[in-house]
Amino acid sequence: MTQQTKVNVGGLDFEWDLSQGRFLFEGQNSVLFWTSTAMKMFFDSIEEISGEEAAAVVLESTGFRQGQVVGDYFHGMGGVSVMKASDLITNTYASAGWGVAAIHNLDVEAGTLEVTLKNSWEYQINLAQGKKTGGSFLPAHYAGIFSSLLDRSIWYEVVHSQIEGHDECLIRYFPSDETIDKNIHALARRKESEKIRELEQLVDEKTADLHDMIREISSPLIPVLEDIVVVPLLGRYDEARAEELLTKTLENLPKYKARYLLLDLTGLNESFNQHAAMLIEKLGSAANLIGTKTVLAGISPHTSMTITEAGVDLSGYECFRTLQHSIHFALAQNGKTII
Repeated sequence: MTQQTKVNVGGLDFEWDLSQGRFLFEGQNSVLFWTSTAMKMFFDSIEEISGEEAAAVVLESTGFRQGQVVGDYFHGMGGVSVMKASDLITNTYASAGWGVAAIHNLDVEAGTLEVTLKNSWEYQINLAQGKKTGGSFLPAHYAGIFSSLLDRSIWYEVVHSQIEGHDECLIRYFPSDETIDKNIHALARRKESEKIRELEQLVDEKTADLHDMIREISSPLIPVLEDIVVVPLLGRYDEARAEELLTKTLENLPKYKARYLLLDLTGLNESFNQHAAMLIEKLGSAANLIGTKTVLAGISPHTSMTITEAGVDLSGYECFRTLQHSIHFALAQNGKTII
């Protein structure tokens, strides 16, 4: 082959300039790729990096926009009808190895048509990929072409695909408000929703772990001396946490054979609320039923006011300013003292 070669196939010019490393199709710089190997690797890489769903939107958007470029080119040719432009496009694509395409039932007024594709390069790539459904590049590509040729937004529906076992791919086109921009935004919203769901699940898991940890470390039962158990109340109590402590305490008092339950309120301070006040009343009443006397320690002025406002009657309990005093009291009831 000489350094420059030019041939005409089906009325279309192909030209090679080996000295410049150029291949021209109808006077435009072009490139050639092996379909089922090099192009397949290109498609595989896009899917590997962005995922199949995002890759499909990328290919669909690219196909549509390239179609608009082609449609604008033929639309700008003077005196060429939409039907004539359709024939030129399908002939051009067949010459370029895009497979056999045919336009059917074109209604310019209604903006509807059907396109059949057979042995397209996208079909060959999808076949090499082992896909079970056809791609979105070429269907969207013709939507872009006819959106330009018909001066209106055209979208598509794949009726059946060659890769599904049919002789050819049949695509139906019609006017629609659906656009590639909407599809891109829809994908972005789906991805955002998926990420939000993942984060919510992570938060739920961490919250559950945190609740478990709090249950383990908060308000422990401490057997300080024989017959005496101390329960320090820590932090803010809501209904669920108060119920948890009530159950935990009553289940373990018999285990320690406790005669005295010392509730240390020092750790509540400003976080003391009505839930905590009700908890103290319930704990004291329930402990009394199993033979354990409740003693309160660490009563601050704020605690006293909250208890009064809650209408909780603690007059039946011994109350002390410090935990140390309450322990001395409990020991004294048994005739004991700390030396």
